[in-house]
Order: sequence, then structure tokens, then C-alpha cells
Amino acid sequence: MKRKNIRRLRHILHFMRWWREHTAWLRKALAWTGRKLRFLRFLGVLNPLRYIKVLDWYIIRKFIGTYIYSIALIISISIVFDVNENLAKFSQYHAPLKAIVFDYYANFVPYFANLFSPLFVFIAVIFFTSKLASNSEIISMLAAGVSFKRLMRPYMISCVLISTLSFFLSAYIIPHGNIVRQNFETMYKNKKKNTSAENVMLQVDRGVIAYIQHYDNNMKKGYGFSLDKFENKKLVSHMTASEAQYDTISDSKYHWTVRSWKIRELRGLKEHITSGAQRDTVIQMEPTDLVYSKGQQETFTNPELKEYISKQIDRGSGNVVQYQVEYHKRIASSFASFILTTIGLSLSSRKRKGGMGMYLGIGLALSFGYIMLQTVSSTFAINADTPPILAAWIPNIIFAFVAYFCYRKAPN
Repeated sequence: MKRKNIRRLRHILHFMRWWREHTAWLRKALAWTGRKLRFLRFLGVLNPLRYIKVLDWYIIRKFIGTYIYSIALIISISIVFDVNENLAKFSQYHAPLKAIVFDYYANFVPYFANLFSPLFVFIAVIFFTSKLASNSEIISMLAAGVSFKRLMRPYMISCVLISTLSFFLSAYIIPHGNIVRQNFETMYKNKKKNTSAENVMLQVDRGVIAYIQHYDNNMKKGYGFSLDKFENKKLVSHMTASEAQYDTISDSKYHWTVRSWKIRELRGLKEHITSGAQRDTVIQMEPTDLVYSKGQQETFTNPELKEYISKQIDRGSGNVVQYQVEYHKRIASSFASFILTTIGLSLSSRKRKGGMGMYLGIGLALSFGYIMLQTVSSTFAINADTPPILAAWIPNIIFAFVAYFCYRKAPN
């Protein structure tokens, strides 16, 4: 056994000697590569996690946990009140339980949670920070050399996560749910959705004007239809039809069928008239252009909003203000978390008499003030010709000054 072990050991030593002699080039190549790639060490500076310390993780976990808890608590209370208010209507219109749960409340929760996200952020900041201040943890951090600016880092990181999620939900996810929720409300709740329009005139293309005497959105059919085409401000074609039916199954979203139609083509002093019983045609308009329902802009995703606004502006339509306000408000609202967090942290980081209750009262007042200012500025944009982008950003601009004032008064 000893001889076998000695023989094995010799074989291992012989192999190691052979490996060292025949792989020297490989070791040199790896050493040379390591020296050339030494600059990659600096990429560690770009790693954001290296700037997040143990204290930051502690605050982030507590802050986001409190934020989620406040959403769950307030939304649960809202659902209880909403059920109590609408239970009679659900029974009156025989709403199925499955539709109530999955069509209404499953879309009600994310819509209102995202709508009042600034309120939940403010409550979370004040509740959590007041608790830290009452336990003298804020004083300990500042005494240990942590500046107030450094203390804001984990709060701002949390706001990045909340704002990104809020914008993604409002721009891409919630609009699809709003369609289902609004359809449910129309069927089983208020039954007041606008389904018709009278004397609709709009520019469907450059130099092309469409007119519909009466439009029924349920049937997707217009009555008393006419289409005028102009070139160099001169009428070159006039089309009339008793009915214009929108094709809901066509691949093209601009496909219409006109019935009892007549076309007059003007060529200088000559006039050419053609007519027929039925004709398929492409007209650059769709039902959403003809009938506006309250909250319709909330059912568009951001790309759809942008496309719709651009299309309506190219047509010369002025009925796009509420869509422009909605588009800019989604972007502006995502930045509200940063502003309200700065205010909340600055207010509640001091240990004062009155404690958490006073700060929560101030926080709720400021949050509702922000939401009310959003509503007022949107109304001014629609009714008083205020630029939509300014109306969407006015609350942020005003509260940014408040945040700066509070930050200057914060403990350091």
C-alpha cells in the first residue's frame, strides 16, 4: 500500500511539474490580460448598491413598508365606504358578484391607490420619521456626524422606486383597467355614459371636413353624413350619405360603410355626379373622435394619448386640452413624491410637543391641498385657456418652494 501511495504521489508531482512547464504561456497571458483590464475596477464606482449602507437599507425598508401599510389601510376603508354607498345600485341593476370583484374593485384599487399616491407617501414619511424623532434616533444620527442632506438619501432612493412604479402604472397598466371599470359603472352603477352626439363637425384630414347630424355610439352609426374636400380653399368634392356605419371588425380603424351616397366633383366649371346604394370607404375618423365621455382620457395609455393629441392637432381640432392635461399630469405626479417627501422629512425630523398627531394633521392638510390644487389647475386649463403643461406642473412648482423653505429650516 505504501509503495502504491508513493507511486501515486510521484505521478501527481510529475503531472504538476509538466503542467507548470507547459502552461507558462497561459499564466503569462492571464497576467497580461489582468494588467490591461485593471481599469475595470473603476466600474465599481458606477454600482449604486455600494453607496447604500446599512442605515439606508433600514430606512428604505421601514419607509416602503409604512407606505404599503398606509395604502392597504386607507384603500380598505375606502372599499368599505364604497360598498356601503353602491350596494343598493348593484342590487338594483343585478350586478354579478364576479363582475363586482374582478371588473370593478380589482381596477378600483390600483386606480385610487395611484391617484392618492402623494398622500400615502406624505403619511408614510411623517409617520415613520416622527417615530424616529420621538425615539431620539434622528438626534443620534445627526450627533454621529450624519448630515440632514445625507439622511435624505434613503428617502430619495425610496421615492425613485415609488415614482417609477407610479408612472409605469398610470401610463401603461391602469388605463386598460379604467376601460373595464368605466364599462361596469355604465352598466351597473350610474348608467349615464354619453352614447350619442348631435351636429358633429370635425376636420378629419388636411382640407377635409366631415359633418354628422346625429351619431349613435351604441350602433356605431351616423345619420345625415357629409364630407367636403378643399384644395387651395376651393371646394373640389362634396359627398353626402344618409348613413355612415363604422366597421368594427375591419383591420383598418378608419373603415366606414356609407349608404345612399352621392358625390359631386367640381372640375372648374364642370360638375360630375356619382351615386350608389352602398360603398366602403376610408375616412380618417373613429368613434372616439365623435363622442366624448367623462374620464375618456384616463382610458388612453401614454403612447395612445400622444398619438391622439398629435392627430387632433393636425386636424385643427381644439378639443384636446383635457388629453394634454392628462398626459402632462401623469409625468408631473410622478415627481410629487420627491417634493412631498422633502416637506414631510423636514417637518417631522424635529422632536416637538404635539408629536406625531400634529405632523399627521399638517401632512394630511398639505396632501389634500396638493390634490385640490391639481384639480383646480386642470379646470383652469380646460375652461380658462391656461397652457396644459403649466396647469399640470403648477402644484409641483408651488410645493417645490414650500419644500425648499422647509429644507432650509430642517435640523442639521
